[in-house]
Amino acid sequence: MDKADAAAAGQLNSSAAEVYETFFVPALFGDWPPVVADAAAIRPGDRVLDVACGTGVLAREAARRVGPDGSVTGFDRNADMLSVARRMSSGIDWREGMAEALPFEENTFDAVVCQFGLMFFEDRAAALSEMHRVLKPGGRLAIAVWAALETSPGYAAMVALLDRLFGAVPADALRVPFNLGERAVLDRLVGATPLEDIGIETHPGTARFASIDAWVTTDVRGWTLADMIDDAQFDLLLSEAWQTLAEFIAPDRTVAFAAPAHVLSAVKRR
Repeated sequence: MDKADAAAAGQLNSSAAEVYETFFVPALFGDWPPVVADAAAIRPGDRVLDVACGTGVLAREAARRVGPDGSVTGFDRNADMLSVARRMSSGIDWREGMAEALPFEENTFDAVVCQFGLMFFEDRAAALSEMHRVLKPGGRLAIAVWAALETSPGYAAMVALLDRLFGAVPADALRVPFNLGERAVLDRLVGATPLEDIGIETHPGTARFASIDAWVTTDVRGWTLADMIDDAQFDLLLSEAWQTLAEFIAPDRTVAFAAPAHVLSAVKRR
Protein backbone atom coordinates (compact mmCIF):
# COMPACT_ATOMS: atom_id res chain seq x y z
CA MET A 1 0.00 0.00 0.00
CA ASP A 2 1.54 3.34 -1.07
CA LYS A 3 1.36 6.49 1.06
CA ALA A 4 -1.69 7.95 -0.65
CA ASP A 5 -3.57 4.65 -0.38
CA ALA A 6 -2.59 4.33 3.29
CA ALA A 7 -3.94 7.82 3.92
CA ALA A 8 -7.21 7.05 2.17
CA ALA A 9 -7.57 3.90 4.29
CA GLY A 10 -6.54 5.67 7.50
CA GLN A 11 -3.74 3.21 8.19
CA LEU A 12 -1.10 4.11 10.77
CA ASN A 13 2.28 2.67 11.67
CA SER A 14 3.13 1.57 15.21
CA SER A 15 4.58 4.89 16.40
CA ALA A 16 1.61 6.78 14.93
CA ALA A 17 -0.79 4.46 16.74
CA GLU A 18 0.86 5.39 20.04
CA VAL A 19 0.58 9.11 19.26
CA TYR A 20 -3.04 8.57 18.19
CA GLU A 21 -4.00 7.21 21.63
CA THR A 22 -1.95 9.74 23.58
CA PHE A 23 -2.87 12.88 21.65
CA PHE A 24 -5.67 12.35 19.11
CA VAL A 25 -8.03 10.64 21.53
CA PRO A 26 -8.15 13.49 24.07
CA ALA A 27 -7.97 16.18 21.38
CA LEU A 28 -10.67 14.90 19.03
CA PHE A 29 -12.24 11.59 19.94
CA GLY A 30 -12.64 11.48 23.70
CA ASP A 31 -15.92 13.43 23.81
CA TRP A 32 -17.72 11.24 21.27
CA PRO A 33 -18.06 7.74 22.81
CA PRO A 34 -20.97 8.74 25.09
CA VAL A 35 -22.74 10.36 22.12
CA VAL A 36 -22.35 7.27 19.91
CA ALA A 37 -23.16 4.87 22.75
CA ASP A 38 -26.33 6.84 23.49
CA ALA A 39 -27.31 6.73 19.81
CA ALA A 40 -26.91 2.94 19.89
CA ALA A 41 -28.80 2.72 23.19
CA ILE A 42 -26.14 0.42 24.66
CA ARG A 43 -27.50 -1.25 27.79
CA PRO A 44 -26.26 -3.57 30.54
CA GLY A 45 -25.91 -7.12 29.27
CA ASP A 46 -25.67 -6.15 25.59
CA ARG A 47 -23.32 -7.81 23.15
CA VAL A 48 -21.61 -4.97 21.25
CA LEU A 49 -19.36 -4.79 18.19
CA ASP A 50 -17.15 -1.72 17.63
CA VAL A 51 -16.08 -1.64 13.96
CA ALA A 52 -12.89 0.29 13.14
CA CYS A 53 -12.25 0.47 16.86
CA GLY A 54 -8.77 1.96 16.58
CA THR A 55 -7.14 2.05 19.99
CA GLY A 56 -10.49 1.36 21.62
CA VAL A 57 -11.86 4.58 23.08
CA LEU A 58 -15.46 3.75 22.09
CA ALA A 59 -15.11 0.04 22.89
CA ARG A 60 -14.02 0.94 26.41
CA GLU A 61 -17.11 3.14 26.87
CA ALA A 62 -19.29 0.31 25.56
CA ALA A 63 -17.66 -2.13 27.99
CA ARG A 64 -18.40 0.21 30.88
CA ARG A 65 -22.06 0.34 29.85
CA VAL A 66 -22.66 -3.36 29.19
CA GLY A 67 -21.12 -4.36 32.52
CA PRO A 68 -20.12 -7.87 33.58
CA ASP A 69 -23.13 -9.52 31.94
CA GLY A 70 -22.37 -8.07 28.50
CA SER A 71 -19.49 -8.34 26.08
CA VAL A 72 -17.65 -6.05 23.65
CA THR A 73 -15.69 -6.96 20.54
CA GLY A 74 -13.33 -4.37 19.07
CA PHE A 75 -12.63 -4.91 15.37
CA ASP A 76 -10.02 -3.13 13.24
CA ARG A 77 -7.82 -3.80 10.21
CA ASN A 78 -4.75 -2.17 11.77
CA ALA A 79 -2.64 -4.49 13.94
CA ASP A 80 -0.70 -1.60 15.48
CA MET A 81 -3.88 0.11 16.66
CA LEU A 82 -5.09 -3.17 18.14
CA SER A 83 -1.78 -3.66 19.92
CA VAL A 84 -2.32 -0.35 21.74
CA ALA A 85 -5.97 -1.26 22.38
CA ARG A 86 -5.03 -4.59 24.00
CA ARG A 87 -2.62 -2.81 26.31
CA MET A 88 -5.33 -0.34 27.32
CA SER A 89 -7.98 -2.98 28.09
CA SER A 90 -7.72 -6.75 28.43
CA GLY A 91 -11.44 -7.29 29.04
CA ILE A 92 -12.44 -6.66 25.42
CA ASP A 93 -12.18 -9.18 22.59
CA TRP A 94 -9.90 -7.43 20.06
CA ARG A 95 -10.13 -8.84 16.54
CA GLU A 96 -8.33 -7.95 13.29
CA GLY A 97 -10.01 -7.88 9.89
CA MET A 98 -11.87 -5.94 7.21
CA ALA A 99 -15.20 -4.23 7.86
CA GLU A 100 -16.45 -5.35 4.45
CA ALA A 101 -16.27 -9.01 5.53
CA LEU A 102 -17.09 -9.26 9.23
CA PRO A 103 -16.23 -12.75 10.55
CA PHE A 104 -19.39 -13.11 12.63
CA GLU A 105 -22.66 -14.98 12.20
CA GLU A 106 -25.89 -13.22 11.34
CA ASN A 107 -27.95 -11.89 14.25
CA THR A 108 -25.05 -11.87 16.70
CA PHE A 109 -24.91 -8.40 18.28
CA ASP A 110 -27.37 -6.21 20.15
CA ALA A 111 -25.53 -3.08 19.03
CA VAL A 112 -22.92 -2.24 16.40
CA VAL A 113 -21.03 1.05 16.57
CA CYS A 114 -18.41 2.75 14.44
CA GLN A 115 -16.75 6.01 15.43
CA PHE A 116 -14.93 7.94 12.66
CA GLY A 117 -14.02 4.85 10.64
CA LEU A 118 -16.60 4.64 7.85
CA MET A 119 -14.85 7.34 5.81
CA PHE A 120 -11.84 5.06 5.30
CA PHE A 121 -13.51 1.82 4.20
CA GLU A 122 -12.80 0.56 0.71
CA ASP A 123 -16.47 -0.36 0.14
CA ARG A 124 -18.63 1.62 2.54
CA ALA A 125 -21.97 0.22 1.37
CA ALA A 126 -20.68 -3.33 1.82
CA ALA A 127 -19.40 -2.50 5.31
CA LEU A 128 -22.77 -1.02 6.29
CA SER A 129 -24.55 -4.09 4.94
CA GLU A 130 -22.24 -6.29 7.00
CA MET A 131 -22.95 -4.29 10.14
CA HIS A 132 -26.68 -4.72 9.48
CA ARG A 133 -26.23 -8.46 8.87
CA VAL A 134 -24.54 -9.18 12.20
CA LEU A 135 -27.14 -7.23 14.20
CA LYS A 136 -29.89 -9.16 15.93
CA PRO A 137 -33.47 -8.24 15.01
CA GLY A 138 -34.17 -5.15 17.07
CA GLY A 139 -30.45 -4.40 17.24
CA ARG A 140 -29.20 -0.83 17.04
CA LEU A 141 -26.51 0.71 14.84
CA ALA A 142 -24.74 4.03 15.48
CA ILE A 143 -22.01 5.57 13.32
CA ALA A 144 -20.18 8.88 13.64
CA VAL A 145 -18.53 10.70 10.73
CA TRP A 146 -17.02 14.16 10.65
CA ALA A 147 -19.14 16.92 9.14
CA ALA A 148 -17.89 18.82 6.09
CA LEU A 149 -14.37 20.25 6.17
CA GLU A 150 -15.57 23.85 5.99
CA THR A 151 -17.50 23.39 9.25
CA SER A 152 -14.20 22.67 11.02
CA PRO A 153 -12.28 25.91 10.41
CA GLY A 154 -9.05 24.76 12.03
CA TYR A 155 -8.76 21.76 9.76
CA ALA A 156 -9.80 23.75 6.69
CA ALA A 157 -6.91 26.11 7.46
CA MET A 158 -4.50 23.23 8.11
CA VAL A 159 -5.42 21.59 4.79
CA ALA A 160 -4.78 24.89 2.98
CA LEU A 161 -1.42 25.24 4.73
CA LEU A 162 -0.34 21.72 3.80
CA ASP A 163 -1.38 22.33 0.20
CA ARG A 164 0.62 25.56 0.03
CA LEU A 165 3.76 24.08 1.59
CA PHE A 166 3.84 20.52 0.27
CA GLY A 167 1.22 20.11 -2.44
CA ALA A 168 -1.91 18.07 -2.96
CA VAL A 169 -0.89 14.64 -1.63
CA PRO A 170 -0.56 15.50 2.09
CA ALA A 171 -3.39 18.04 1.85
CA ASP A 172 -5.69 15.44 0.32
CA ALA A 173 -4.70 12.96 3.05
CA LEU A 174 -6.05 15.37 5.65
CA ARG A 175 -9.22 15.91 3.60
CA VAL A 176 -10.08 12.19 3.70
CA PRO A 177 -11.68 12.16 7.20
CA PHE A 178 -14.25 14.70 5.96
CA ASN A 179 -15.28 12.86 2.79
CA LEU A 180 -18.73 11.93 4.15
CA GLY A 181 -19.34 15.34 5.65
CA GLU A 182 -21.89 16.50 3.08
CA ARG A 183 -25.32 15.27 4.13
CA ALA A 184 -26.29 14.51 0.54
CA VAL A 185 -23.32 12.16 0.20
CA LEU A 186 -24.18 10.40 3.44
CA ASP A 187 -27.86 10.14 2.49
CA ARG A 188 -26.99 8.51 -0.85
CA LEU A 189 -24.68 6.04 0.85
CA VAL A 190 -27.15 4.81 3.46
CA GLY A 191 -29.94 4.76 0.89
CA ALA A 192 -28.06 2.03 -0.97
CA THR A 193 -27.96 -0.28 2.06
CA PRO A 194 -30.50 -2.46 3.92
CA LEU A 195 -30.48 -0.11 6.92
CA GLU A 196 -33.90 0.74 8.36
CA ASP A 197 -35.31 3.49 10.59
CA ILE A 198 -32.39 5.72 9.69
CA GLY A 199 -31.78 8.94 11.55
CA ILE A 200 -28.92 11.39 11.11
CA GLU A 201 -28.22 14.13 13.62
CA THR A 202 -25.43 16.68 13.50
CA HIS A 203 -23.77 17.26 16.87
CA PRO A 204 -21.46 20.15 17.79
CA GLY A 205 -17.95 19.24 18.77
CA THR A 206 -14.67 20.95 19.61
CA ALA A 207 -11.09 20.04 18.76
CA ARG A 208 -8.75 20.94 21.60
CA PHE A 209 -4.95 20.91 21.64
CA ALA A 210 -2.52 22.04 24.30
CA SER A 211 -0.68 24.26 21.81
CA ILE A 212 0.08 24.78 18.13
CA ASP A 213 3.05 22.44 18.61
CA ALA A 214 0.74 19.76 20.01
CA TRP A 215 -1.71 20.23 17.14
CA VAL A 216 0.92 19.90 14.42
CA THR A 217 2.62 16.99 16.17
CA THR A 218 -0.68 15.17 16.56
CA ASP A 219 -1.72 15.66 12.93
CA VAL A 220 1.65 14.67 11.51
CA ARG A 221 3.08 12.11 13.93
CA GLY A 222 -0.26 10.52 14.82
CA TRP A 223 -1.65 10.25 11.32
CA THR A 224 -0.66 8.83 7.94
CA LEU A 225 1.10 12.14 7.31
CA ALA A 226 3.91 10.66 9.42
CA ASP A 227 5.04 8.79 6.30
CA MET A 228 4.67 11.83 4.01
CA ILE A 229 6.40 14.64 5.88
CA ASP A 230 10.08 14.37 6.84
CA ASP A 231 11.76 16.11 9.77
CA ALA A 232 12.77 19.23 7.80
CA GLN A 233 9.26 19.59 6.40
CA PHE A 234 7.83 19.10 9.87
CA ASP A 235 9.95 21.96 11.21
CA LEU A 236 8.81 24.19 8.34
CA LEU A 237 5.16 23.29 8.94
CA LEU A 238 5.47 24.04 12.63
CA SER A 239 7.05 27.43 11.98
CA GLU A 240 4.41 28.38 9.42
CA ALA A 241 1.56 27.11 11.61
CA TRP A 242 2.36 29.59 14.39
CA GLN A 243 1.68 32.40 11.90
CA THR A 244 -1.03 30.95 9.66
CA LEU A 245 -3.11 29.30 12.39
CA ALA A 246 -2.74 32.04 15.00
CA GLU A 247 -6.48 32.81 14.96
CA PHE A 248 -7.15 29.52 16.75
CA ILE A 249 -4.74 30.23 19.64
CA ALA A 250 -6.33 31.30 22.92
CA PRO A 251 -4.63 33.71 25.37
CA ASP A 252 -3.33 30.73 27.37
CA ARG A 253 -1.75 29.41 24.11
CA THR A 254 -4.11 26.43 23.87
CA VAL A 255 -5.91 25.74 20.60
CA ALA A 256 -9.63 25.12 20.07
CA PHE A 257 -11.99 25.18 17.11
CA ALA A 258 -15.31 23.70 16.04
CA ALA A 259 -15.30 20.06 14.89
CA PRO A 260 -18.92 18.89 14.43
CA ALA A 261 -19.95 15.39 13.41
CA HIS A 262 -22.94 13.56 11.97
CA VAL A 263 -24.22 10.61 14.01
CA LEU A 264 -26.23 8.07 12.04
CA SER A 265 -28.52 5.65 13.86
CA ALA A 266 -30.61 2.74 12.60
CA VAL A 267 -32.55 -0.27 13.89
CA LYS A 268 -32.66 -3.74 12.35
CA ARG A 269 -36.32 -4.74 12.12
CA ARG A 270 -35.93 -8.30 10.80
